[in-house]
Amino acid sequence: MLSASAHLNDKNMKAKTFLPAAFFGALLMFITVDAQRPGDLRGAWQGTAPDLHADLEVTMICSERYFSVALYNMESKAFAGTHGGSYRIEGDEMVVTLEFHSNNPELIGKEVRQKITFKDRAFTTVDPAGSKAEWKQLDDGTPGKLAGAWLITGRYRNGQLSERTPGARRTMKILSGTRFQWIAYNVDTKEFSGTGGGSYTTRDGKYTEDIEFFSRDNSRVGASLTFDFALEDGRWRHKGLSSKGDPIDEVWTRREKIGL
Repeated sequence: MLSASAHLNDKNMKAKTFLPAAFFGALLMFITVDAQRPGDLRGAWQGTAPDLHADLEVTMICSERYFSVALYNMESKAFAGTHGGSYRIEGDEMVVTLEFHSNNPELIGKEVRQKITFKDRAFTTVDPAGSKAEWKQLDDGTPGKLAGAWLITGRYRNGQLSERTPGARRTMKILSGTRFQWIAYNVDTKEFSGTGGGSYTTRDGKYTEDIEFFSRDNSRVGASLTFDFALEDGRWRHKGLSSKGDPIDEVWTRREKIGL
């Protein structure tokens, strides 16, 4: 299904290396419906597959309608790839439409279907080519106050809010109860601009990120960043210093409210 042919090097994994095609195929469709909570796929998951390099971490975050998958090695600070988009459930299948893919942009905009099975907070997928992937639940979307998929819709400059409606060019941040990932991409040009992610906490009006991967600059891996956060009229106000030390004051809106 996918055209990637290279594999990760044991000693020097690079951000632009491609994973085996079969594993990316298995990752495209990955979740099932819990019989106790039909259709509720929210949370974070950890994946393994026969084609997966032993040193590679694979994490997935799902909101109500959107998902992202990240592949990386935190110890070596290597970023291997990311992909994601939207999904829906149809019977015993999950239908995914990719919005971004760092390694295989030709897949963006295509629908993919795959059968799924689930057992004891874990699930296994087998794609039409026979590739298998196994996933174990890391969290079910709690206790994160910010769990969900968000798009940046505004910035404060000199106390004035400048707003915009996201179009083809998007910056999405998707969070489970304990994990986060941001992705910058363009659905029309299929350009992937960057991503980063890891774990997070929200306590006493402070939002803290512990960075586990960063595609643009792996020196950021291991850093911990703390921001002020507030939910104002259902939107997320995010204020503090970026990983470069630059001041930021942003407004994020849930994707479901935007309609994208």
